[in-house]
Amino acid sequence: MSVAEHKDMKGLTSHNLRDHMSEAELIFTALAELSTRQIAESVNATGMPENKSVAKKGGRIAAQARHQLESQTGKSVVTGANYLPPGAKSKMGSLKAGVVKQLRDVKK
Repeated sequence: MSVAEHKDMKGLTSHNLRDHMSEAELIFTALAELSTRQIAESVNATGMPENKSVAKKGGRIAAQARHQLESQTGKSVVTGANYLPPGAKSKMGSLKAGVVKQLRDVKK
């Protein structure tokens, strides 16, 4: 799903999509980003074409993990629910800290 489609699903126009993601959505996004960065570092990717290829590989890793979780739980990770009421302050700081901690725990 594209960012525009995800924002549309959540009914967002000018808001930051990450501020409205569930914990699971944030974790799988972080997994895709981490996978992409580590693959890019391991192959010394330079330039747009190489990094685009690496980004697709990193995204596939997160997609496979997401599909596996969804098949085990019977629930979709991607949801139309909003996690930040209009006018509320962002909870991204605490959510990001939680995601970072979980990723560190996985590495151990």
